[in-house]
Amino acid sequence: MRHFLLGLMRVSPPPSNYFDFFGLQHKLQLDLKDLEKRFYALSREWHPDRFARAGAREQQDSVDASAILNDGYRTLRDPVARAEYLLKEQGFDIGAQKSNHVPPELLEEVFELNMALDELRHGDQEVRPQLEESRTKFLEMRREVDEDLAAQFVQYDSTGDRAILERIRAILNRRKYIRNLVNEVEKVLGARAE
Repeated sequence: MRHFLLGLMRVSPPPSNYFDFFGLQHKLQLDLKDLEKRFYALSREWHPDRFARAGAREQQDSVDASAILNDGYRTLRDPVARAEYLLKEQGFDIGAQKSNHVPPELLEEVFELNMALDELRHGDQEVRPQLEESRTKFLEMRREVDEDLAAQFVQYDSTGDRAILERIRAILNRRKYIRNLVNEVEKVLGARAE
């Protein structure tokens, strides 16, 4: 990536793909300790202070590399963000993911939850235990979704099958919806508890 010419450091622009920048295969399962080691090694290699005497182009490449490095590390260390990134990289329209479409199996629970949330917002504290129970149930659902995601990651990494990416995308949609439910319940419970 870097080479020396007449005692001056010349730098090629850093790759913008996070997997490539970290020297990793485009996989969903990563060794997080290895990722962290790569992050620190690349941080030292691309730190802007190392390019203080370089030309303007090399200095800018260093700044760009540091930004890509930080964004890439944040993305790749989070399994959900990593999956979304890989989906986007593979041509899936992540913007089309809808977290506001109720999964059919949750319709009744969401209806009851919305009623309870509305009642609590209007001062009915008797629904608080129901909301706390709902929060617990949705947290358990999110845990199950995360286990399903992990299993799909293993399958995708061993086969590279795009059909598995479709399943992962659907699971991420469900997870996003459940996360929004948890956040809404916690927001309302927290606001009333204070």
